[in-house]
Amino acid sequence: MSSRYAFSKALKEVRFQLCQTSEQSAAVRSFLTRAYPTMKKNNPQTPILIREAQGTLPKVYARYEFGSEKSQSLEGLTDKQVEDTVAGLVKKAA
Repeated sequence: MSSRYAFSKALKEVRFQLCQTSEQSAAVRSFLTRAYPTMKKNNPQTPILIREAQGTLPKVYARYEFGSEKSQSLEGLTDKQVEDTVAGLVKKAA
């Protein structure tokens, strides 16, 4: 899993948006509990932000150089699908 979270050098920030209690965000909460320590250990200089708000649909944002940003909905995904989605965003160049 560690090489899976070797972020692209163009990546400047990863931001997760989720609800702290909803069933729709359960897989994202599970993923973050499991993967956050590894992501932060492998990328100590890259901010990994977690924004929680009641009733918010789960989504991940990746901000790249020159202000470019991509986002992806995580609604209805399993823990594994969340992992694959995030891995794809953090390795892409904008």
